[in-house]
Amino acid sequence: MFSIYVLISKKDNKFYVGYTDNLKRRIKQHNNNDVESIKYRRPLKLIYYEVCLNQKDALRREKYSITTFGKRYIRNRLKNYLERNKLIYKRENCPVKLKI
Repeated sequence: MFSIYVLISKKDNKFYVGYTDNLKRRIKQHNNNDVESIKYRRPLKLIYYEVCLNQKDALRREKYSITTFGKRYIRNRLKNYLERNKLIYKRENCPVKLKI
């Protein structure tokens, strides 16, 4: 099985989307500084994941998740979590949106 996942950086509150065949191992790699591309954004927290039965579906889902519609889907899916943790703001309070 393959997972797509969303991490949030506790340093800059930005999202990182990826996919893997071993979610626990991949999260450890991210937090142990083994992933060069986002090591400067540590510490990271897993806030969402989906499981797919094959690799092609997971890759397609990961690619969709970084499109405008995919980002909107993730923000809507995590709306309560993001608002509760003040990571996304309602339009009337602040025009700034969380960047993915």
